[in-house]
Amino acid sequence: MRKRLILLASAMVMSLFLVACGGDNGEQGESTGEGLNITTSFSILGDVIDNVVGDRGNVEYIVPIGEEPHEYEPIPSDFQKVSNSDVFYVNGLGLEEWLEKLVQNTADIPVVTLSEGVTVIPLNNEDGDDPHIWLDAQNVIIMVNNLVEDLVERDPDGEELYRANAEAYKQELEILDTWIKAEINSIPEAARMIAVSEDAFRYFGQGYGIETAGIWELNSHEEGTPSQISGLVDLIQERNLPAVFVETTVDQRYMETVANNAGVEIAGEVYTDAIGPEGSGAESYIKMMEHNVNIFVNGLK
Repeated sequence: MRKRLILLASAMVMSLFLVACGGDNGEQGESTGEGLNITTSFSILGDVIDNVVGDRGNVEYIVPIGEEPHEYEPIPSDFQKVSNSDVFYVNGLGLEEWLEKLVQNTADIPVVTLSEGVTVIPLNNEDGDDPHIWLDAQNVIIMVNNLVEDLVERDPDGEELYRANAEAYKQELEILDTWIKAEINSIPEAARMIAVSEDAFRYFGQGYGIETAGIWELNSHEEGTPSQISGLVDLIQERNLPAVFVETTVDQRYMETVANNAGVEIAGEVYTDAIGPEGSGAESYIKMMEHNVNIFVNGLK
């Protein structure tokens, strides 16, 4: 898959992804003194934004890799990151429930939601919409379009670079999207169901033709009650699924219980709310999606 991806525009420098320790949660890129200082909420958006910004400016994210963004608690250094920024980009749709706490003491920092224009999927058991729009590559293309228009408005001198980087990245996303569809179509139709703890793959399922199921809808509403677990076990056995999956940012004991009770294997770890750390093979949004699809296909075929 990687060999088929189109190279980014020559103006764009590939950013180094720094996984920070302690209170310094994450940084991307190195500012040249031009452009913008940008903060975003979590690592997936950080990678997407960095592909468009390139070497013009600095991109940082708040929620550390491996942590769950729904219930993140800001730390003092997060407030400093936001206060030093020209703009704070967020996913929206209720994902960043901690946002008000984070920005309440910062002055005149614009908060821009990148999910505008995405066709959302309502939650089944709660008010609001499913926030996991990035798990369909076509939605990320919409987010990139929103991003580049806002960047150009804030930094007109960088327009040529931003637009070139955005177009190159969108071509990569289109290739990714086509590849995912072909790979999911290779799974036997009867086995096309993704079972995980948080039913986060509904946009993925809608975009790529595969059913999804979870113990609960959102991690912020996590319960893992006996009735929820038994309901998923019954569904897995009814569908005769060969495998289930665990998420990197969710306590895996819930799905271990499901797998044991259903008599199926856990086929591997998948990424939903964060990219992977250095060396994981999922260090970017595109690599993360490729990793997930390979795990799904190998587990369900």
